[in-house]
Amino acid sequence: MGLPKSQKGKCGSGSQSNLNVVDTSKPTAVFAPTKGRSHTVSVALPGSIISNAQSHDLKTTLAGQIARALAVFCVDEIVIFNDGQSKPRTRGPFHDTQYPENNKPSEQAYTGYSDPDGFLIHILSYLETPPHLRKFLFPMHPNLRTAGMLPSLDMPHHLRAHEWCQYREGFTVETTAPPAMTNGTHSPKPKKSKKRKLENPSPSLTPTPIETGLPHQTFVPLPPSLPPYTRVTLKYPSAAAPLSFSSFSSSSSWPSHNHNHNHNHNIRPNTTDPLTALAVSPTTPRKEAGYYWGYAIRRAASLSAVFTECTYDNGYDLTIGTSERGVPLSSLFSPAPPPSPSSSQSSKYSPPALPKFKHLLLVFGGVAGLEVAANADEELVAMGVGKGVGLEGPEKLFDYWVDLCPGQGSRTIRTDEALWIGLMGVRGLVVGNGDGDGAGDGCERVVQRVEEGGW
Repeated sequence: MGLPKSQKGKCGSGSQSNLNVVDTSKPTAVFAPTKGRSHTVSVALPGSIISNAQSHDLKTTLAGQIARALAVFCVDEIVIFNDGQSKPRTRGPFHDTQYPENNKPSEQAYTGYSDPDGFLIHILSYLETPPHLRKFLFPMHPNLRTAGMLPSLDMPHHLRAHEWCQYREGFTVETTAPPAMTNGTHSPKPKKSKKRKLENPSPSLTPTPIETGLPHQTFVPLPPSLPPYTRVTLKYPSAAAPLSFSSFSSSSSWPSHNHNHNHNHNIRPNTTDPLTALAVSPTTPRKEAGYYWGYAIRRAASLSAVFTECTYDNGYDLTIGTSERGVPLSSLFSPAPPPSPSSSQSSKYSPPALPKFKHLLLVFGGVAGLEVAANADEELVAMGVGKGVGLEGPEKLFDYWVDLCPGQGSRTIRTDEALWIGLMGVRGLVVGNGDGDGAGDGCERVVQRVEEGGW
């Protein structure tokens, strides 16, 4: 059926109605930093949730959903802790031929059953890495056999070859040639010279080639002892793209990458003038320009280690624990009710004013909850925190103890579901935080009590 007569001749014209049409075929919610950001958001959850998934495909899908939530809500750190409920199995798919004689898993063993925490960390690390670096930094492994079904995170540091940013991820390239190149190939260098260079104890920095996915070769001053295939965060001198970059076409025919890490010729040759950059901390893009630059991953042996091994100075200053026995999360953001006309005090719950934070921590429990995780932690039990007679609940560990979904219709809320609910629930707090002064004392309080051996 054709267009009505009243609309014929309008398509393709320069009419005002056409100018207001939004092209929905391309994403418009592109991350756009405005200024540097010093505050961070951390999430802690147990790796035992992987044990609850019955097959490899379900385990992989679960890890992918967690990674998606971390990326969507700009989580800066994920802590995987042991809550004592992992129930590792010594046999399962891929185990029969992967275990050595001493029954200890090797680096090439499938860990979805034997080490659920490690499996989750492996998948999360793979997904956080920019796609153009994965095939070089992650060798073939049974844990990644169905990596093709994992979702794309498409984070700001997952840059395409035709996209320019002042910051970029790359890895050191193994080379036996000087920076000068001829016809896109490196000239051979005597092995003896290479050996002398590697053994040079001088602390001076040398120009090191970095593979970044760009058509340009990038050289960065780094210690000569740095091994090949080391991931590096780079900062280029200018936020503006070089002139030669604009002429680069993303449809250019490049030699294909492969998984062989032993031959440098597998990395595509560069056809434009080399660039120079500096190696910076992975937190620099966030602190200087406000970019969300992916999540760091930390492994904790217990619930208390989530606090005591915190890598931030002075620890987490605002901590929130989740439980169906907590107060409604929404109540923390509700305005204080007005005084009752018949009484000077309101009978309703008056929430405390949430402080500004520098480092926010949101902790989720597994199938059995945080109470069981505390009970499996010997240090916390010695402090009188756990689940049992004479023990105080784990709410003592946190500034706030909240119920994410009061009146839930299902008997249980899975951890991956709670992650989405919780991060959405505190989204307003995070966005409106600015750069707080760290008024909370949750992590400092826990660390002090652990050191003193009591509550």
